[in-house]
Amino acid sequence: MMSAAKFKKIFGDISHHLLLIVIAIVTIYPALWVVLASFRPGTALYSEHLLPERFTIEHYIELFREFPFAQWYMNTIKIALVSMVCSTFFVLLTGYAVSRFRFRGRKSLMSGLFVLNMFPSFMSMIAVYILLLNMNLLNKHSALMFVYTGGAAMGYLLVKGYFDTIPRSLEEAARIDGANHWIIFFRIFVPLSRPLIVYLSVTSFAGAFNDFIFAQMVLRTKEQQTLAVGLYNMVSSQFSTQFTLFAAGCVLVALPITLVFMFFQRFLVEGLTAGADKG
Repeated sequence: MMSAAKFKKIFGDISHHLLLIVIAIVTIYPALWVVLASFRPGTALYSEHLLPERFTIEHYIELFREFPFAQWYMNTIKIALVSMVCSTFFVLLTGYAVSRFRFRGRKSLMSGLFVLNMFPSFMSMIAVYILLLNMNLLNKHSALMFVYTGGAAMGYLLVKGYFDTIPRSLEEAARIDGANHWIIFFRIFVPLSRPLIVYLSVTSFAGAFNDFIFAQMVLRTKEQQTLAVGLYNMVSSQFSTQFTLFAAGCVLVALPITLVFMFFQRFLVEGLTAGADKG
């Protein structure tokens, strides 16, 4: 006869798996519906069936035929890649400085950055817009790169927590051999932080890829727009009733981000929990 403890464990496992299945269905179904809608003929938002009666790629062809979609794609990838490299480098340097240096005002600086990070980023949009206007950077991709890179240092806490777990004995041994801070950073900290670097790179790439509010404010002409801005302007114009066309654009926007997340999934899990035991 099954004991009460064993029955409770089996019941708990079944309940947890059922809950995970329900969450997976709720999460995956909308995305699956958008993907299948992009292959559905016509422009209707509503359909009685999830699977299209006939598959077509006309909507994908129309995106590149009627709109500068390829240009939007190249603009977005360029901004995302440059921002990813620069922001990851700067946040690593910030975390290293806060973790390994002891200087006057260190705790005040950390507290200030922590408080500022609690405010929504759009609250600074007017000030940033005025700065970019005076620097003649409006409608330029470099404006987005500067802002994305400059704001990356606000996420230094995760890096600091991870660097705090690296034994100081490694750093001291390198100093005995004559290594300076740059050598220690690139030869010791960077190789030991591979999961964290992957996590920072992927999240910064996705953030630049998905940003709409700030990109909409800075980029004016159609040729300079990113995918998020271009798709929004597309559906808010005469194409607002063509949902299947918009669905095709959404699929193409999500494709590179999805591939990146799938490829680096193992590193993302390790990087997300990096520095969790110290901070």
